[in-house]
Amino acid sequence: MRVVITGGAGFLGSHLCDLLLRRGDRVVCVDDLSTGRLENLRDAARHPAFRFVECDVTRGLDVPGPVDAVAHLASPASPPDYLRRPLQTLAAGSRGAEHALLLARRHGARFLLASTSEVYGSPQVHPQTEEYWGHVNPIGPRSVYDESKRFAEALTTAYRRTLGVDTGIVRIFNTYGPRMRADDGRVVSNFITQALSGRPVTVYGSGEQTRSFCYVDDLVRGLAAMLDSDESGPVNLGNPGEFTVAELAGLVRRLTGSAAPVDFRPLPQDDPPRRRPAVERAARTLGWVPVVGLEQGLRQTIDWFRGRSGELREAEPRDAGLTVTG
Repeated sequence: MRVVITGGAGFLGSHLCDLLLRRGDRVVCVDDLSTGRLENLRDAARHPAFRFVECDVTRGLDVPGPVDAVAHLASPASPPDYLRRPLQTLAAGSRGAEHALLLARRHGARFLLASTSEVYGSPQVHPQTEEYWGHVNPIGPRSVYDESKRFAEALTTAYRRTLGVDTGIVRIFNTYGPRMRADDGRVVSNFITQALSGRPVTVYGSGEQTRSFCYVDDLVRGLAAMLDSDESGPVNLGNPGEFTVAELAGLVRRLTGSAAPVDFRPLPQDDPPRRRPAVERAARTLGWVPVVGLEQGLRQTIDWFRGRSGELREAEPRDAGLTVTG
């Protein structure tokens, strides 16, 4: 296939580029580099089937040549990024998503929306199944991200029902791994950066709130499986292993050998108390299950961060007090 990936220079997008190139697809990576990084594309750029286009998809998206699939991943995804760029985040889930849908429609291509577990908000159903409609504060601090993805899901579904576009929606739960930015404000990168730098590890609230953590290699396998399927979704993609934030902090401190203290801070508004995906639909419709356990994935992620000592020294994690979940 020739696949267009919006947000392809980001953490998830760049790994998806690599996976598709390895299996023989051609890839057009579209990114405005507002949160993505060209260095994430170092491996992909050496491949003859790869092309990079610097473009803000909220302003339009036109890719010459054949297009077999469009994967819309473009959006700020970490709390400091979407709180710093609220209007751009909303635009990515509205205008950006529609421009990507229009491209898919013009070419009769498969369209994949990368949505998020944030559509479940502070859930009243546990674990979260795809049938659950969520419990979201539409004007809270997370709303610019949550509601942009909820709107993108509605828009994608309308294009499928009304215009016959071949669409699929995945809801991504906490994903981590190499290429996370040291300062992106997500809980895994924050803890690793703080532990390796000897800074206090910041835990919000009591640390008893739970999250489920999926290693990036597992996650992008799920994205590729969704691209290859005719499943409309939504389909949860995440690792159903459930850990408290305090357990994650302790595990990171142990694996890094850090004696950094844990700094407990007040719990922010709308922080979800529990989050765990039900992934039976992904197993049934996509044949997908995660295989990388948390300790193995953290070891690999920590090793990657150890090789970036300069970035660790310069980066002060931009902790917004929100533990992003997708």
